[in-house]
Amino acid sequence: MTQSDFKLGITKTFPCNYLEDKEERLLIAVDERLHNSASYSWLMTQGFRRSGDQAYRPHCPNCNACQSLRVIAKQFSPSKSQRRNLRRNEQLIITLSYQLKASYYPLFEEYINTCHQDGSMYPASFPQFESFLASSLTKQLFIETWRQDVNGSKTLVCVAVTDVLTDALSAVYTFYDPKYKSSGIGVFSILMQIKQCIEMQKEYLYLGYQIDDCKKMNYKNRYFPYEKFIDGLWCRTDKANNKISKNDK
Repeated sequence: MTQSDFKLGITKTFPCNYLEDKEERLLIAVDERLHNSASYSWLMTQGFRRSGDQAYRPHCPNCNACQSLRVIAKQFSPSKSQRRNLRRNEQLIITLSYQLKASYYPLFEEYINTCHQDGSMYPASFPQFESFLASSLTKQLFIETWRQDVNGSKTLVCVAVTDVLTDALSAVYTFYDPKYKSSGIGVFSILMQIKQCIEMQKEYLYLGYQIDDCKKMNYKNRYFPYEKFIDGLWCRTDKANNKISKNDK
């Protein structure tokens, strides 16, 4: 398949959500033939991502700062700080679900209203929660992180919303109890998604767009080895500033 085989739409330009003084424009997969799991998996190899049921890719007139990044899961080797993170959070309990639960919403609401008051999703609402996280494009996996309480009950502290693709998982969005930010719960969730990739025999974990000049989006290039989608090719990096191969898959 090639992009020229399908109908794609282009949005108008609008102020960029990530870089000041920049304008953003999106390429949208509007062709209904692309609205299924196999086609969405292919779109991901072409640098696309989704929000709800809309698959998109940045198509900005004067900027290419957004670069899709995927971790090569089976070859991943945690850094010293990532190993410390695993030890710090080893008491947490991981469970899996394959449906978006209404019971997640209070945690989502607290996360948005506490951590992202400057974002487009503030203030949180339940319809927004459903439309943003649910999708009919592909199967979904919800990686739940729980705290074991003294009285024997469990408290949900984090949910990593994850798409299941043909040969990969895709990290869609993670929300958590803001009190756990200092313990590196975001990093821990990515490490759990990589672990799940390996257990499900998936080749990659897509982490979305790495944006070097945006602090809140400049964290994904710390999981080696990884590949970034640059000029139509996947370029591999084993460690900082060490690109060793290109892959057109």
